[in-house]
Amino acid sequence: MLVGVPKEIKNHEYRVGMTPTSVREMVKHGHQVLVQAQAGVGINASDDEYRNAGAEILDSAEEIFARADMIVKVKEPQAVERKMLREGQILYTYLHLAPDPEQTKDLVASGATCIAYETVTSRFGGLPLLAPMSQVAGRMAIQAGAYCLEHPHGGLGMLLGGVPGVDPAKVVVIGAGVVGTHATHIAVGMGADVWVLDNSPISIERHWQQFGRSTNTVFSTADALEKHVLEADLVIGGVLVPGAEAPKLVTKAMVKQMKPGSVIVDVAIDQGGCCETAKPTTHAEPTYVVDGVVHYCVANMPGGVPRTSTYALNNVTLPYAIQLANKGAKVALMEDEHLRNGLNVHAGKITYRPVADDLGYTYVSAEEALNA
Repeated sequence: MLVGVPKEIKNHEYRVGMTPTSVREMVKHGHQVLVQAQAGVGINASDDEYRNAGAEILDSAEEIFARADMIVKVKEPQAVERKMLREGQILYTYLHLAPDPEQTKDLVASGATCIAYETVTSRFGGLPLLAPMSQVAGRMAIQAGAYCLEHPHGGLGMLLGGVPGVDPAKVVVIGAGVVGTHATHIAVGMGADVWVLDNSPISIERHWQQFGRSTNTVFSTADALEKHVLEADLVIGGVLVPGAEAPKLVTKAMVKQMKPGSVIVDVAIDQGGCCETAKPTTHAEPTYVVDGVVHYCVANMPGGVPRTSTYALNNVTLPYAIQLANKGAKVALMEDEHLRNGLNVHAGKITYRPVADDLGYTYVSAEEALNA
């Protein structure tokens, strides 16, 4: 199979779909890999490293899209990239379609087979291709929040962990999943007063077993959420409904009552955000202020640490990429139900129910679409 790796073009996105190590593995399995020139510059991987791994270097994304049977990316294809997709081509990347009707419309029109990292599942449970980026984003959320709490950046002027004789910041983490766990790990390490809310008793129990009395766990109700958000100095939104738009748990009314200079980091912004006042931002302009509250809503947070993020991502995406290349999309998807769960669009049909429900499309099961 001809596998194409274009250079990412989203604002301040420095990750790349395949590392030289991944290219070498793909070539070892008998496939040809086309890499756009300078695609790996953000992870300090030169074109020569890709050549030495067996890749052919091409000058333009147009050449990559025109020749490749499968496109391997990191972020969702931008409008100019979507126009280059063709019927039967495999797109393997993050998509986050539920809050993005324009992208969804274009992918449906393309006729391509579009597999979303964020909805591939595992026999052990969870979302294995989303998890490493959630880990990175959770850890970065505390770094970003601590930075935004500094007075020159619009915050309260608080040190997250305080100092002897001065209280630390109250950090409220909404969601005890992967994002929440890794945010908590960093916040506890920095000495913050950490409160974690979740509506799953199992998640709360798991969190308690990991962190014990170093954090405070709360069963999430409307009352509990309002109470702790209004008391918070820093709120981390780490809520996820796989493939669907995130629920709006922090309302405009709550934001209006929060402390001036407090901070919200909405990690769920890729799926629309869990705060009503959240809107996607970029690493170039990461924050804005609503009712005195600083909002950090960068939609590709892990792109800020591209080397760590790319290698972590490739560790989990490469085995499925090889599977798709070795067997072809139809056979690979039909044989592996967990990979099949990643199929969001195929031949003009929406094959992931939450996306169809959120955007008003007719849902067609992956099996039915693949066998049509």
